[in-house]
Order: sequence, then C-alpha cells, then structure tokens
Amino acid sequence: MDANDISVKEEVSASLKLKSDDAIELALKASSVHVFKGKNTTTFKGGKNLSPDNIKSMLGPTGNLRAPTIILGKTVLVGFNEEEFVKLFK
Repeated sequence: MDANDISVKEEVSASLKLKSDDAIELALKASSVHVFKGKNTTTFKGGKNLSPDNIKSMLGPTGNLRAPTIILGKTVLVGFNEEEFVKLFK
C-alpha cells in the first residue's frame, strides 16, 4: 500500500478470525466483490442475490475470510493478486 501511496483507514488484526457471517455482511453491503486466489479472479455483484458459492469463494480452507480483505468504497477485494491490485489502485 505504501508503494502506491494508499492510506489505510482501519486495519484489523489477522488474529481476529472472520467467518462466513462476516463475509456475508461484507458482500451484502458491496456493489461488487473481487476474489483473488493466485492468478484466478472471481467477480460477482454484491447485494441480496448472493449465492452460497459466492460466499464460499471468499473463505479460505479453514473457513476464515481470506486475507487481505480490502473495502474500497462499495467494492470488496478478497485475497491477493498483485497484477489486479495494480490495475484497481491506479
């Protein structure tokens, strides 16, 4: 974030385990959700029409919300892909 001169408003410790209910809450408030798993990207609309697969994509193998999770306005970014982050933060 520092390399792109992006300031963080709030940081939540990774020791606070966010679960499925937290993912649902984030996705309901979002207009779009981008989930990054390595080179793979899944994008879906937030709001009321969420599928269980949408929420499952936001969770890691332990059932916790993937890290990092970033809220950028009404867009939620879950996971990490450097190429996609560069595009989104420019």
